[in-house]
Order: sequence, then structure tokens, then C-alpha cells
Amino acid sequence: MIIKKDQEIIKSYFEDVSNLKGGHATEVVFPENAGELSVILKEASAKKTPVTISGGGTSTTGSRIPFGGIVVSMEKMNRIHDISEGSMTAKVQAGVTVDSLKDACDKKGLFYTSHPTERSAFVGGTVATNASGSRSFKYGPTRVWVKRLKMILSSGETLDLGRGERTLTRKDPVVKLDNGREIRITLPTYSMPGTKSSAGYFAKDGMDLIDLFIGQEGTLSVITDIELGLVRKPEDIFSCFVFFKKEEDSWEFADEARRISEADPGKGALSIEYFSGNALGILKAKNANVPAGAMGAIFFEEEIRPGYELAAADRWLKVISRHNASSEDTWVAMNEKEAKDFTELRHMIPESVNEIVKQIGYQKFSTDIAVPEDRFLEIMRFYKETFDKGGIDNVMFGHIGECHVHTNLLPRSEEELARSREMVIALIKKGVSMGGTVSAEHGIGKTKHKYLEIMYGPQGVLEMARLKKAIDPACILGLDNIFPRELLKCA
Repeated sequence: MIIKKDQEIIKSYFEDVSNLKGGHATEVVFPENAGELSVILKEASAKKTPVTISGGGTSTTGSRIPFGGIVVSMEKMNRIHDISEGSMTAKVQAGVTVDSLKDACDKKGLFYTSHPTERSAFVGGTVATNASGSRSFKYGPTRVWVKRLKMILSSGETLDLGRGERTLTRKDPVVKLDNGREIRITLPTYSMPGTKSSAGYFAKDGMDLIDLFIGQEGTLSVITDIELGLVRKPEDIFSCFVFFKKEEDSWEFADEARRISEADPGKGALSIEYFSGNALGILKAKNANVPAGAMGAIFFEEEIRPGYELAAADRWLKVISRHNASSEDTWVAMNEKEAKDFTELRHMIPESVNEIVKQIGYQKFSTDIAVPEDRFLEIMRFYKETFDKGGIDNVMFGHIGECHVHTNLLPRSEEELARSREMVIALIKKGVSMGGTVSAEHGIGKTKHKYLEIMYGPQGVLEMARLKKAIDPACILGLDNIFPRELLKCA
């Protein structure tokens, strides 16, 4: 076990891409196995020392930033135990990066479906936030691919859960640990949204117990080992960028592309991604070929068999032409290198936004809202109206195929900071009123407590605090993630 206490050495663990300031801790501990981690947590519980779990530092919500106590970094627990072609599964430790897992799967002709922008993210972090990424349009979020979790609770006790092994009901809400001890909890009573969601604890009567620990943001346990389902590697991927002179045309194209894909998954999109005019301005600085005057763009992918590229292109060009875009404003990847370049271009947007935030020096305000399909065009128009009136630099991009677009406000003064805060609250309230979620994939962390309260109300958030306190009675894990630590006194 490695322990570092020098503040100059460990200060990098006090930040992530959220740009949240003020993080501090006495030390960073690097366990190399579950036994060491168990000892760390048992001792921390006895001393009531807060413990913040650190993944790859890719969070946008400040979840890995500690405010006191110690940091436990998972980077030494980074073994890929097994990639099985027979069972189509991967068994990995939590500190394995998404990039490493994808590369290992690729060598065996397999495919890990999660496709977050930050490929340096730890697999454990993607499970802890129920992350998804662009290809969740076809494959769904991380949750549906998790087959088994091995975890350690704050008490140092272990919990090994396989999907389908244990059910959690409101009538009999018991979490049974590996040593036979039972923890009785109270399942929250709120109703979850019908969209994909990573907002607070998953809670439904009759749920699979494993789902409680997916998306928990390091507040209930420390995930050490994960078994994930895989699929066969696609034979080929058709990739396309379509540029539009009117942003409304890009929205309507995405809406039709989604409906076509849902009607015939065999000839449907793998991902459908959106870029606003401002996002394209950022891309143009990286790639001069971005058409001048483009006010919106859609990037989409489709799994195809080799030799079917022209048939796919012809099929999609017919759809494109119905939405006022031409072949001259359309890029088609003709080989694997071009397809990879398209993916990298898509990933440049969030990376560039984070660079801008660092240069400006002010916290960005972002949303991670997803709404039901029948409210998609309505929320897009509301975004445009709000940003046009607000007059603050903004960038929109993301998973439009799932009615899930990331909005980013980039204030440059204290006055704009206050106005951005008000604008984002208006967006959140609108999304919730439509039956949507305040966080589709990034979690709540330390920066979005207010959003979660708008979604579930004070009572719903308090129910989460009570659940956490039952499983983590020492109240040391992931403090201030999902809800303020002060609520634990009321729980």
C-alpha cells in the first residue's frame, strides 16, 4: 500500500473537469488489493474519517474532489482478470481504464459498448455513475451490461452481487452481506423518470439489488471488481457528419433518424450526436473544412457489413435530403482511419469546452437533461429561446438520439455567473416538468444538489440520505456526493 501526504504531490487529486475549487485532504492512499482497502475503510469508520474515492478524474460534477478526510485512489487496482469469448464477458478491477478494456476486447474480436468521451475514465467510475456515452443510443447505459459487482462497505465487510441473484422489495428491503449480516434499509418512494438517468439512487419495488449500487457515486460502497457483458465487435461502422444551415433542420433530421432506427434496429443508427452552431465554431478552429454558415450538425454511426457502405450511404442520403441538407454538406467516412477521425472530432467539443473554462477562470454551468421522446423538439426550442435571451456564451452538443443534449454556459464575469445560475435552474425545471431527468449520465456529484431536489423534492433527497446512513452508518463514504453531508444528521 502506498500513502502520500505531501500536498504538492497530492493536489492533482483535488480536481476534476468540473473546475470545482477548494478541495483538500490529509493524504491519498493507493490500495493494491481488496484486503488493503478493507483495512483502510475499517480504520476510517472507527475514526469517522471521510473517504473520497478517486477514479480517473474525468467527472464533470466534482464527485472525486475531497473536502476533508482522505482520498482512496483506485489506480493500482487495475488488472483485467479475464476477457471471455465463450461467455462474452469481461472481468476487471475498478481501476482499469475504458481505453485499456476496449483494446483488450478488440484483440479478441469483442466490443465493450460503453463509449464515454473520456476514454481515460476508470471502469469503476463509469459504473459508479451509470455512465453511457454516444453509443448508448443503441446499447443503453452501463447499468444494463453490469453482471456482477464485488464491493467493500465502509465497515470493511464485503458484498458480492450477481445480477438476478437478489431482489429488493419495499416489503422486505434487506441487504445481506457475504458474512451473513443483514442490513435493513428503507427504499425511497419517489418515481423514477422514464428516460435513461443517473440522478440519485435507483429505487423501485422489486428491483435487482445490484442496481442500487450502480450510479451510487461512491456513497454506499467501494466497487473493487466488475463483470461486464460484451458483444461481438462490429464488422464495420459507417460514419457520417451532416451539416445544416438551420439548427431546426438538424433537430428534425435527428428526430426522424431516431424513429427510423427504432423501427428497424438492423438498419438503424449506433449513435446520433448533435452539435450547435457555437459548437461548430469550436470545431472549425480545429478543422477548416467545417462548412461556413453551418448552424447545426449531426454525427451518426451505423454498424454494417463490409461492402454495404454505398447502400447505407444511399439510404441515409434520402433521409438527409428531406431535411434541407445536401451531399456537399455531408461527410462520409470511407475507411477506418476516417471513421476514427470523425469520432475524435466529435470528442474535441467537450475537451475544448473544458479548455475554455480553464482559460476563463469561472465555473461553467452545464445541464445533462434527458426528456421523453414526445417532448424532444419542445425542449430544444426552449434551449434556443433561453440562450438567445440570456446573451451568455453557450455550447450545446451530445446524444440527441436519446433526447439528451448537454448544454454549457460559459460566464465571463460575476454578473454572468449569477445569470447563468438562474438560466440553468429554468432549464432544469422545464426538463423535470416534461418528465425528464436532471442527469442522464454524469451523476449529481457535489455541484448539482439543487437540481436533484427540484427533480425529487426535499423528501426524496432525504430518503436517499436515510438509505445511505443505513448502509454506511459511520457516514464516511463520498460525503457531499448526491446530497449535502448535513442531511445525514436528519436521516
